[in-house]
Amino acid sequence: MKSTMGIILTGGKNDRLRELSEMRSTTAVPIGGKYRVIDFVLSNMVNSGITNIGVLTQYSFRSLMDHLGSGKEWDLDRRNEGLFVFPPYLAGEHSGWYQGSADAMYHNITFLKRSYEEYVVVAQGNCVYKMLFDEMLDYHISNNADITIAYRDMRDFPEEEISYMGIMKMDDSGRVVDFKEKHKNPQSTICSMGIYILKRELLIALLEECISHGKYDFVKDVIINKLNSLNIYGYRFDGYWRNLNTINAYYRINMEMLNPEIRHQLFEEHGKVYTKVKDEPPAKYNEEAEVKNSIIADGCIIEGTVINSVLFRGVTIKRNVVVKDCIIMQDSIIEEGVDIESLIIDKNVYLSRGIKLKGMANFPITIGKNAVI
Repeated sequence: MKSTMGIILTGGKNDRLRELSEMRSTTAVPIGGKYRVIDFVLSNMVNSGITNIGVLTQYSFRSLMDHLGSGKEWDLDRRNEGLFVFPPYLAGEHSGWYQGSADAMYHNITFLKRSYEEYVVVAQGNCVYKMLFDEMLDYHISNNADITIAYRDMRDFPEEEISYMGIMKMDDSGRVVDFKEKHKNPQSTICSMGIYILKRELLIALLEECISHGKYDFVKDVIINKLNSLNIYGYRFDGYWRNLNTINAYYRINMEMLNPEIRHQLFEEHGKVYTKVKDEPPAKYNEEAEVKNSIIADGCIIEGTVINSVLFRGVTIKRNVVVKDCIIMQDSIIEEGVDIESLIIDKNVYLSRGIKLKGMANFPITIGKNAVI
């Protein structure tokens, strides 16, 4: 990809994910059996040939930093360029959390100024999709755009989740003429994907201007504020894309990964999805085990029945257990005689014998980390 660097925004706390985001960043939430949400955008950048990437962390960033490490799994542990993780400033005159996405980038503007790439891909880290950014950059250049925003038509999505996204409107040439962020009554289903391409020097200038006026949000105070003065274009993306903005969205994304077509699109097309590698023995299935249409990670021990579910590393399912439409995270233990349906179970949860719990697809029951029931 032409001289391009990447910036990943991890955002603040998201209470709509309930127990899943109490102790971790949204981008560090486990997903799909062995991944973290940030793996998708980071792998997209690496697969696009971007090797100079900054991750701007915010709320509960410890688990995220532990997951990313030196960037070895993404081939980003390099002497020059590579992966750079920037936690918020916790000392000095400007200590405390970032006040917005523009503020986060401005506090790390030295990273931008010391880089040499001509273009920057700025992307949210809380989305699940597979995309190479080459075509979007070509579109950006061919339109002589100042900023290009990727968008997707989300007409098949619940209105509740669309209301947490940015709604865009383009003219016949593709130029963005209207942008409303998190509108309670969205009038359109054309949603921003939170992916922006612009020149590095322009980004630096926009950030400095924004902060000098006491503004801190990149979308509201830069994109929307500059619709009339900059050439801002929309780039249509028609592939699989989901925004992890509610607990229902998290549940649905994992369930959709059981669809072979979606799995192929996410994990086979346009390169791999890289993640932190852990040495685990293969999953073990005893004679009485029955597993249908499920994702089973390494280290699991299955003695019961698992249907339409996603099991992370080291999950134990004892005898006479029925697990249906569930997401069970690392090292959880499900004792004999348990019958569960439509549950989201976080790490290290213990369900004792004979328990029966049933949620609904549009209202799954969530059990927090380390719970004993």
